[in-house]
Amino acid sequence: MAGLFITMEGPDGSGKSTQIALLKQYLEKKGYETVLSREPGGTAISEKIRDVILDRENAEMGYRTEALLYAAARAQLVEEVILPALDAGKAVICDRFVDSSAVYQGIGRSLGIEEVYRINEYAIRGIMPDVTFLLDLDAAEGLRRKRNQAELDRMESESQAFHEAVAEGYRMLARKYPDRIKRIDGSASIAEIHEQIIRELP
Repeated sequence: MAGLFITMEGPDGSGKSTQIALLKQYLEKKGYETVLSREPGGTAISEKIRDVILDRENAEMGYRTEALLYAAARAQLVEEVILPALDAGKAVICDRFVDSSAVYQGIGRSLGIEEVYRINEYAIRGIMPDVTFLLDLDAAEGLRRKRNQAELDRMESESQAFHEAVAEGYRMLARKYPDRIKRIDGSASIAEIHEQIIRELP
């Protein structure tokens, strides 16, 4: 069985964690050994980088520094988790990947999408998802959900205008890469979203 690399993207509060858990169950019933990961994080080193990125005390962090830290965490995740799992024929489901940087840093921070993809080329070593599911949700609704769940981290605490730019950036990426990025209505019910995802699996 060939490895399968799936990423789940979307604005903060779009319900990725719930859908990842359901997708894992589905793939395991299909016979896949499934590995879950998240970004930034997923390895001991990457989780330490995550702590630096998301710490609200690091308000002075430069946008380029932020983009490079995400790429560094991603490089370690690819080397330590994603590549070995795919080589072993496993399914990898990752909560965010390089498309997140394209929209959060490329658009939200105005660094430019192509510039951010270039930064990450070295980090990801040619590894791109077989399919990316974009849970498309209104930014204001996503933030409302997040505020009800927990204290917001440094990225979640950005302005609503920032999060709206991110949400629209995701839609732009879905239009640009329709063969890979599948736009899913994030306002639908949990069951409906899961069914949409299953229909779009490669």
